[in-house]
Amino acid sequence: MRDLVILGTASQVPTRTRNHNGYLLRWDGEALLFDPGEGTQRQMLHAGVAASQITRICLTHVHGDHCFGLPGVLSRMALDGVAHPVHLHFPASGEDLVRALVAVSSPGIDLRLYPHGAAGTVAPGLEVQPLKHRIETYGYRLTEPDGHTFLPDRLAAAGIRGADVGRLERERSLGNVRLEDVTVARPGQKFAFVMDTAPCAGAEKLAEGADLLVAESTFSNDDAGLAREYRHLTAGQAGELAASAAVGTLILTHFSSRYGDDVTLLAQQARDRAGGAAVTAAHDLDRIAFPKRRQPH
Repeated sequence: MRDLVILGTASQVPTRTRNHNGYLLRWDGEALLFDPGEGTQRQMLHAGVAASQITRICLTHVHGDHCFGLPGVLSRMALDGVAHPVHLHFPASGEDLVRALVAVSSPGIDLRLYPHGAAGTVAPGLEVQPLKHRIETYGYRLTEPDGHTFLPDRLAAAGIRGADVGRLERERSLGNVRLEDVTVARPGQKFAFVMDTAPCAGAEKLAEGADLLVAESTFSNDDAGLAREYRHLTAGQAGELAASAAVGTLILTHFSSRYGDDVTLLAQQARDRAGGAAVTAAHDLDRIAFPKRRQPH
């Protein structure tokens, strides 16, 4: 299963219908929780997802609307007796605050802390890039390795079946049949998470070729001055990021409370500049299926 559960879509100030941040990516056997703001534990109940599924938690930065839900989530995991390791990634400059948050909530959990202070790989398939915000901030990118798909008609024509299929995959050739003779390339899927930032090279690297990009859209184009002042993206800038990076699907979130519940305008502003990307403005408790695998060019 691969899907994204939206737990909250507000920025600094929540509203009656928008909780603080929170995003749960279910990716095969893992569940990655991004930026759990205040109230995330309760939002998970409403969304019908269990805290016990979480294997990895990723914080972009330590502003409260991106991390103050951490103690509640960890406390629930402890209450549920979660036995598997939980990996927590965060910017190194926020370590004192992160340790304070987990100190009151994580006894009994195998919680493993991974501070990072530079761009690079932080776990298999998971990398970070620096963003441009008012404090140290990093976005995340999850990449599936490229692979291949077997073609049943070619396997049958080559007389390969049963255990020999696995042997061919391991050894890459069997007799005079090569692996590439009976397969087609399967490009790995990519997920990118770009939160609180002004436009920057790090955001571009994260978004490059992403099948699904979650990007902040705090302000409308009309409030570009506020976006520059507070180092956030406008809706149009989020769309431009998706277009320049050849993104498949763009999910907008982290909306300022000044726009109320209706962010149709922001979605349209992003859509106007998003090129071929599909654009969706997220709402709390949305469940978004991961896009179908794109075909290689």
